[in-house]
Amino acid sequence: MFTEISKEKTSADHLLYVSLKYTKTCDVILNLIARWKSMIEMSFDALLKVALKEKKIPHMPESPKQRIEFIKKVYAKDKEIQEVVPIYIFFKRIPELNKTREGEFRKNVNLKIIEPGKLTEINMEKLKEYTAILEKFISRVKQILI
Repeated sequence: MFTEISKEKTSADHLLYVSLKYTKTCDVILNLIARWKSMIEMSFDALLKVALKEKKIPHMPESPKQRIEFIKKVYAKDKEIQEVVPIYIFFKRIPELNKTREGEFRKNVNLKIIEPGKLTEINMEKLKEYTAILEKFISRVKQILI
């Protein structure tokens, strides 16, 4: 199970450190976010399987909302996992939100995500923050799975 998560992480790292470095487009940022979302989903599924084996949950949740609730409940004391949940919810919502692109093909590429009453700018600094959080999350998932 962890091998698929690791492959997804490798693909995301390549997008971040290679593709984005040379192309500097918002499309690469969106693809990176999609990879991260997929990686988090795989990790949540693996964590829920572990929780099911340990009889911490009655059944495997079907809906994404149920998965998030079970993750929040079962891993309530796990800071690394709890930190990723709101990021995952945000990543899930990005495709349906309005977006504007700034500075493509330049050093300061910036993707603005427009939510009702909130503007989130995803630039290189924000991507580094997400990377740090996700690195901790993946190492924690690896500890739990292995």
